[in-house]
Parts: sequence; C-alpha cells; structure tokens
Amino acid sequence: MKPYFIKSLLSISATGLLLACSAPVVESVKAAKASNTTNSNFVAHEFDQLLPEEPSYPTKICATLEAQLQYIDWVLPDEVDHNPKNSSPDSKRIQQAMDNCPEGQAVKLVEAEGNNAFLSGPLRIPSGVTLWVDKNVKLFASRSPVDYDLGDGVCGDALPKIKNRCEPWIYAKNTVNSGIVGEGTIDARGGSVLTSGKRAYQTTWWDLSMQSKAKPKLEQNNPRMIQIDDSKNFTFYKINLQNGAKFHVGTKRNDGLTFWGIKLLTPSLAYTNPGYQCAEEDMPKPGKLDKPSTCFIPELVKNTDGIDPGTSKNVTLAYSYISTGDDNVAIKSGKETDRPASQNHLYAHNHFYYGHGMSIGSETDAGVDNIKVWDLTLDGMDSGHGVGVRIKSDGKRGGEITNVTYDNVCMRRVKDALVFTPYYSSTKSDKLPPKMGNIVVRNFHYIDYPGAKYNESLINISGYDRSGVIHPLKITLDNLVFDTQPEIRDNKHYKHHHIDYTFGPGAVKNFPVRTQADISVNDIQSNPPEPISCSDKRFVEFPAPDSPI
Repeated sequence: MKPYFIKSLLSISATGLLLACSAPVVESVKAAKASNTTNSNFVAHEFDQLLPEEPSYPTKICATLEAQLQYIDWVLPDEVDHNPKNSSPDSKRIQQAMDNCPEGQAVKLVEAEGNNAFLSGPLRIPSGVTLWVDKNVKLFASRSPVDYDLGDGVCGDALPKIKNRCEPWIYAKNTVNSGIVGEGTIDARGGSVLTSGKRAYQTTWWDLSMQSKAKPKLEQNNPRMIQIDDSKNFTFYKINLQNGAKFHVGTKRNDGLTFWGIKLLTPSLAYTNPGYQCAEEDMPKPGKLDKPSTCFIPELVKNTDGIDPGTSKNVTLAYSYISTGDDNVAIKSGKETDRPASQNHLYAHNHFYYGHGMSIGSETDAGVDNIKVWDLTLDGMDSGHGVGVRIKSDGKRGGEITNVTYDNVCMRRVKDALVFTPYYSSTKSDKLPPKMGNIVVRNFHYIDYPGAKYNESLINISGYDRSGVIHPLKITLDNLVFDTQPEIRDNKHYKHHHIDYTFGPGAVKNFPVRTQADISVNDIQSNPPEPISCSDKRFVEFPAPDSPI
C-alpha cells in the first residue's frame, strides 16, 4: 500500500482560517468531494484541500484465504467455539499468510461455498502488509481469555488495581505502509460469554468493564481490539469495526494514520435489540459477575473508545461513522519526550452518534497542537452520557493544548454540548497544570429536535486556578448558535472561571456568559448570526444493516 501523507498544515493560520483560497481551488475541491461515493450528503469545505488523497485497495494480493465458518444473524453459533480448545481455528493460517506476504501486498479474506466467517486469536500485522477483509466477510475475535493472557492468568478477570494484563487482538509495531481495508467487518465480540479462565461461562468482556463502577472499584482486564505503535502511514479504509472488548483502535508514537470511510459500531445487533431496548435484568450491573448479561446499551459498555490516536502526528479521520460507549475519538498525548507529541490532526465529514464525543485528553502532558475538526455532525441520541466536543485534562497530566479549531459543526440531543475543562478528575495534584489557548469554535449550530430531552444542553467551560497557578482558557466563538440557551455546569464537581472569550466576527446567539471578574469578553461581532444548515439530510441513520440505531 502506498503511503498517504497529510499535506503540510504549516501555511494555515493559528485559528485554522484559509485566508487566501481561490475560487477555482474551492470549486475543484467541491467537485472532487461530491464524486466521493462514501456519502453524498457530506458538505464540502474549503479546508478539504488539506485532506490527503483517498486511499485505494492494494493492487497485489499475496494470498487469498477462504472462509471455513459461517455466521448467522450477525454472530457465530455458540457451538463453534464453546470449547476453548477450538477458540481460534484461523489464527495460524492468517498469521502465516501475513508473515510470508511481501511488502506492498495484501492478505485477503473472502467468502467460499456459503462460508463467510473467520475466527482468530491475536494477530500481528507485518510492515508493508495489508489485511483485507472482503465485503460480507466477518473476522471474529476469540472469546477465550487464555489466548490473550500475558502469562499470569489475569486476562478475563476484574480485580482491584490490576489492569492491562491482556495483549491486543490485532497489533502492529514498527511498520511502514501497512493497513486494514475492505468492506467486511472485524468484530471483537465484547458481548460474548468468555470460555476460559476464572470467569469462564460466568461473564462477558463488557460485564468485566462494568465493574469499574462497582464498590470497591475493579479494573477490567480486557484486550484492546487494535493497537498500532511506532509506525508510519498506517491506513484503515472502508472497514467496519464492531463490539470492542475495550478500546477499538489505540495508537502510540505514530507518524501518519489515515481512517477513511470506516464504520465503527458498538454494540451492534449481535448483542442488543433494535433501538437498544433492553430489559433491565438483562443488562450489566456493577458487582454482577456470576451470570453473563444478554443485552447491552452503549451507556453500559465502558471503556470502548472508538479511536484514540495517542502521541501521534499527521492523523486523518474522514467520511466515517462512529457510535460507541465511550469517546468517539480521544486524542491523547502523554508521557512522551517529543513535544508536542500529538499534532497535525484532521477530522472531516464525520458522523458521531452515541458516545462521549470528539475529545482531546485526558492525557495531554506531552502537548497537543494544530487540530482541525470540520463538517462534524453529532447526534447524542438523548443519552445521559452524551458529549459533543470536549477537551479534558487535569493538574496531574496537563500540558499545552493550542491551535484547536472546530468549524461547521451540527449538533443535537447532546447532554454536554461543549466541554473544555482542566478539572476532569478529582486529583489534587498541580504538577502538570493544563494550559488551553487559541481554541476556536466557528460555524456551530446546536438545534432543537422535537420532543428531545436535551434541547437545553449543558456547557462546562473553565480555565485553571490552583496553588497560585492561573491559566485562563482562551477561546473564540464565531457564528455560534444555540436554538435554546444551554445551562452552565457549575457545582462542587465543575467550575466556571478564568475564561478569556472572543466573540465574533460572526455573532454569538443564546450562549450564557456570567459577569464576574475572572471572565472577560472581547466582543468583535460585526455580522448577524447566520446559523449553518443542519437539516434532517445531514443527520443520517447509521449506515449498517446491523445497527440498532
């Protein structure tokens, strides 16, 4: 697979404006994006000239592997791997095919004679090799914790202060130009009953996750779905990712990550009912580990972040759909020596549904710089856990977060619409205080939806003040419109102080501002509010046949 580098962002001003974009360039961008078959409803934007080239499938296939199993109604029949001795029948042949594949080529998983499923334990993607999951094919993860265990028998259990004792399911390290592509599905089976270890046949991965809310709190030992470390130009293209037992895609220290046209959905209909209509007795509960749950809703599949690009630069997520139980995206930047560790990220033409939104943090101590988000459509589905756009950090793992622009954002039914907080945790530490500056929210429209619970949403916005250290939040609101004025979150858990606002040049409508000494407003509004169009055509249904939404 050829590399896909993000075009240089250095010519863009700190606020993300393209101050000198000629009409022919804009029109050519619009024409190119209008021809994109991923979704014709996406809106073209002048920032699109910053997007890298759309990926393409590899032209050379080193091995074509035929499916030997069949999934029915989105899942593998229980008898396929009820015995943990048959937990991963396809691991060896998939891994051998990838290990023997020359760089620049792909291993392709395909249907054969009515079979459409593969079942594997941990897989390692070599440098230069692409894993291609063909349309209608599903690659399922082993549900036997022994396959992921690091040797101490902890994987597949929930224990106090013991976590991360499982290796990832799919892992890539020190690769160049590798990828995962295809219109098939990779399913980590987070809601499946475990078949080995101390909790065998008593719990699911997601039941373990729920114990993080138990008293005493227990840490789940679940495998990450996909982990990419120390790699260059790794590409995800048109792939469906589902039902992560923990984070779906985590990354560290990468240069060049492209996610294009992906669909990330958790839980899918494999583990729930249409509309997420689950009976209470069928869902996970803190302290319940003696009987596996049988129905799941997004709010109760904890720590299933969609995409977490950690300490990585030159990242693109475009034309994609994400619905999950935790952060839809969480840009992390922690415990690294190269600063800023997370920079030059572009998020364009995406749809978010259930989840904790477009987030930065909570680890930001290595610094975050030059993040561009545009044409984001976010429907929080009236979830009590729904978040819109968010920067979260604290005094223990803070750092400088700067040059972050959100432009052309449509939002509805979100409990917490805007969250910019340096008090994300209850830590008393002030060793690494966050510093947030040059944050811009432009062309933002929060719309009322008939009968919605959260037409009146919440905002949680604050600077930092502790132990004599004051870092005001510096934020610009430009053509920002709420149909109904939101409420300020401000109680013993949330603070609202030390904010330097700039309003304009586009007008700000229905945004609450308190009159207090540590909050200032530089008012440069010169244009009337012009709410961007957020019609029903923009809020599309999740485009997957096994979506409960």
